[in-house]
Amino acid sequence: MLDSVDPGLLAALIGMCGGLVLGLAARLGRFCSMGAIEDALYQGSDLRARQWGVALGVALLGTFTLIGFGLFDPSQTAYLGLRWYPLASIGGGLLFGYGMALAGNCGFGALARLGGGDLRNFVIVLVMGLATYVTLNGPLAHLRVTLFPPMPAEGSLPGFAHALGQSLGLPVVPSGIVAGLAMLALALSSRAFRAKPKLILWGGAVGLAIVSGWAGTAWLSEATFEATPVTSHSFAAPIGDTLFYLMSSSALSPGFGVGSVIGVLAGAAIGSLIKGHFRWEACEDPRELKRQILGASFMGVGAVLAFGCTVGQGLSAFSLLTYSAPVTIAAIVAGAALGLRQLIYGFSFAR
Repeated sequence: MLDSVDPGLLAALIGMCGGLVLGLAARLGRFCSMGAIEDALYQGSDLRARQWGVALGVALLGTFTLIGFGLFDPSQTAYLGLRWYPLASIGGGLLFGYGMALAGNCGFGALARLGGGDLRNFVIVLVMGLATYVTLNGPLAHLRVTLFPPMPAEGSLPGFAHALGQSLGLPVVPSGIVAGLAMLALALSSRAFRAKPKLILWGGAVGLAIVSGWAGTAWLSEATFEATPVTSHSFAAPIGDTLFYLMSSSALSPGFGVGSVIGVLAGAAIGSLIKGHFRWEACEDPRELKRQILGASFMGVGAVLAFGCTVGQGLSAFSLLTYSAPVTIAAIVAGAALGLRQLIYGFSFAR
């Protein structure tokens, strides 16, 4: 029966289901990477950072459970199947984080706000998608490939669990399970956070959405004769893919990423309507628009270099315990902190 259905359409439906949950989590559960960084740096609150920890803990537990039952081969993913370049993670992460601060949102956050009627984020989505494709396949592609040629990973897969398995003989799956439990324990160690069950539940839902991406695309790659990428949610290249699909859908299948983007938009719109927060907004300040366009451009280029965004590296790649994930996220946070400082205080340092 599956032979009669376009695998790209099935992948899009899988992505759309997870994206719907992510969009709802953004609007109903206040799940937001930029918001978590701002809260931690300027509000003295780590509640949304802990929510992110819950999402990551659940994603780790679910992903390595899939691996343990033989339902998912992590070597088929681009995060572990390709060679890791530390400089790309650091440079791309810094550029993405700085752009995120200028734009006021990451790609996922921009989609979630656009779903709530904020047309300022329509510009961010368009520019980020364009900048992504310029770096992937356009004028910057040759330079990117020259500096960081995509090559298969050599030796052990570039992930902590697999490195421990090769060097110390520790089993891969239990290492991932322990990491997930530790992340959950750390996130739930705060009494103030445990008093916010809504944040905990929506964080868990986000983690399950990441797992659903791995499970769905891994199943699809085995169930169909066509090559289907094994992937989960990310919001850099998929935004560009969605724009390209809208222009040439008669010749293309949508794919997981396109479905994920559409799902986030739909989930955010539904969540905004439930909360009564849906309203049309537009940019009235040319300086704000200029900053958002510049920030979105930086995010598009940075995400391609770092091989993912806050969701792609911060959750999907991190759920595999890749080397790239913590390095990229640390660079994104550092870039965002620099950008926020510039916006709030300028670059004048105390003497």
